[in-house]
Amino acid sequence: MPQLLITDVAPRDGLQNQPTDLPTADKAWLVQALADCGLPRIEATSFVSPQAVPRMADAPALMAAVAPLAASHLCVLTPNLKGLARAAQAGAREVCVVLSATETMNRRNIRMGLDEAEATCREVLAQARDMGLRSRAYVAVAFACPYEGPTPPEVTLRLARRMAEGGADEVVIADTIGAAHPGEVQALARIAVEELGAQRVGIHLHDTRGLGLANAWAAMQAGVRRFDSSAGGVGGCPFAPGAAGNLATEDLVWLAQASGYETGVDLPALMRVIDEFGRRLGQPLGGRSHAWLRRHLGLAQSVNADVSETANERVNETRSAK
Repeated sequence: MPQLLITDVAPRDGLQNQPTDLPTADKAWLVQALADCGLPRIEATSFVSPQAVPRMADAPALMAAVAPLAASHLCVLTPNLKGLARAAQAGAREVCVVLSATETMNRRNIRMGLDEAEATCREVLAQARDMGLRSRAYVAVAFACPYEGPTPPEVTLRLARRMAEGGADEVVIADTIGAAHPGEVQALARIAVEELGAQRVGIHLHDTRGLGLANAWAAMQAGVRRFDSSAGGVGGCPFAPGAAGNLATEDLVWLAQASGYETGVDLPALMRVIDEFGRRLGQPLGGRSHAWLRRHLGLAQSVNADVSETANERVNETRSAK
């Protein structure tokens, strides 16, 4: 049975732009709970400037709270050498860099042009390798940019090659705003797998236009075996308008298992984690298959209805106070 390796990005990509700032203890609970469900890798946090992404300001404290998982399960985002140094000091064993495929997105995201951003990513990858750390490199807006429109496939592939040459153990093709369709996903992924190998290519999908699962299936057919997803579908890039809505982990796990792929994920346990995650976040969570999965798996009534009611009460209270 073919194996998929899923990285759940809810603690980082999912939470970085949420209106609710979860306490560090709740983030630590989420990381541990996802690991307990059988998810082999979790993107735990980001060592970025607290001014740029305030939700990730507690990165060192979070890493201390989940230290036993650092070597086996966790990866963290490190946008530059300063972030890499902080991550290593906090005990990280796997780091990620993000290189956007367009000039404008890099400037909006990290205030660098494309060439400078590429050079910075390669510096971080080289330093991480010298430190004995594993690494992942995202090629963001790989299919389309919110500022420059469609991204030519040859640009994405050139940058993917450059990140691999720079030492990245895994290169992740990221549909940052959920603009891709299955045909282009399959075509680009097939070339990437042929050139870099299935063990070195990942894909990060959003469900903004409702094609997240279809794109995941297209990537599987192209030979991709490494996927990013987010428990409950939470998240989106704060620097990419229209990016809300990561591919839900439960949707991806169900698709994989129903299609003969092994994930190692306990789906009923994951569903219970998503319910509790939604309660702590104060908003209903769940992918496209969430309601059906609850019935299919014979799970108790979701807390999402109660969470939604509580959220509405908060909105009404806010309106009344104005």
